[in-house]
Amino acid sequence: MNPVIVIPSYWGRDAGPGALGQRGVYDYTTPIDKPLPELESCLSSLEQVSGVLRVIVLVVAPKECEESARARVTSICRAHASLNPLVVGSQETKYVERAVGRVAHHVTGETVSLRGYGAIRNMGLAVAAVLGHDVVVFLDDDEVVQDSDFLVKAVWGLGSLTRQNLQVLVKSGFFVDEEGSPYARPSTEWSERYWSKAADFNHVMKRMQTSTSRMTRSNHLCGGCCALHAAAFSKVPFDPYITRGEDLDYVLNLRANGLDAWFDNEWSVRRLPPEETAGAPSVFMQDVHRWLYEYRKLDAMNARRDLRTITSESLMPYPAPWLSEGVRRRVFRTALRRLVTGPDRLAYLRILTKGRFDADRFARVASSRYLSFAMVWPTVMAALWEDRVVAGAILKTGEVVAPLTVPAPALGGLGDTGAFPMQTIPGEDL
Repeated sequence: MNPVIVIPSYWGRDAGPGALGQRGVYDYTTPIDKPLPELESCLSSLEQVSGVLRVIVLVVAPKECEESARARVTSICRAHASLNPLVVGSQETKYVERAVGRVAHHVTGETVSLRGYGAIRNMGLAVAAVLGHDVVVFLDDDEVVQDSDFLVKAVWGLGSLTRQNLQVLVKSGFFVDEEGSPYARPSTEWSERYWSKAADFNHVMKRMQTSTSRMTRSNHLCGGCCALHAAAFSKVPFDPYITRGEDLDYVLNLRANGLDAWFDNEWSVRRLPPEETAGAPSVFMQDVHRWLYEYRKLDAMNARRDLRTITSESLMPYPAPWLSEGVRRRVFRTALRRLVTGPDRLAYLRILTKGRFDADRFARVASSRYLSFAMVWPTVMAALWEDRVVAGAILKTGEVVAPLTVPAPALGGLGDTGAFPMQTIPGEDL
């Protein structure tokens, strides 16, 4: 196999919050002048990992500080030459966007770009395809790797068949917090009674963590610790129209196309997130858009005869309760309770009187946009795969060190089998 590690890195002039409901507002952004950025710690932890062939860093920054962010990321990457880092910013992505536009010129919106969680993931997949990588391992820059066999575990099982003859093409690991726990912390606040997902998530996580099998079929995908095989990511894209939660949404997209996400309870990273810079009302508004959109989108997918039906029972206990009409009541009750308890009362009043209705209208209109985009995605990936012209342009400006000659590692019995390898792992039980 030929795996690549892709790290989206979010930067900003400062740590100020974004506007309410504004697209391109992320949970946190790294201030350009931060003494020790999260990306530095992440790349330092990868130095101990065996078998790293290339690390792609996607630089996400607003136009007003894009040049400064690019310079800072390039400086950090130069200090980790052994990782063969490739910096991808607007200078490199314009070549990919042009190639995508030639194939998907009729698709609306920024589907493969450096703005919006889903579009950023798609850009990572597109760059990997251009360079001929048949496995993409996503990692967040606020995570550190604690295991030298991180990449070996990442590709373990990919391309193999389970006892039920199901292909493992997408797998998720998990992250642990500073205390080493993989579980979410439930909120006891009165205002969060209808919005906290921790209890349901922990129930799912505990079931997978305590499973006697290393790999289990999953309703969850950890976007900061997941591995995608080319046979899956060249067929199913991330949704660029969703405001956040693109990783969990990808599970639904896979299911609709007859594929599954799998959970590996022996593969993890440690997450050290900084304080969120996006304001609570903005994050909440993005979640309102997200869940109302998911609810409408699931209905749209289930109405299609060429896609598999996704039942609520198959998504229990989480995220099924969030993918039904009841999510509209959750939005109203939570916004009302936050309005009562404060702070940011004016923002939640706007959400109650206007924001939630705007989100519902958007969900109704946009629910089928992803399906149109997904239909052309395989053609897009086929056009991008090992495109020498695009690859040459990206490498010319994106490489920050001289090309390194790195021998192909022995990845736990998964050798280099060419593009789209499909094989079993002797002696391992899925």
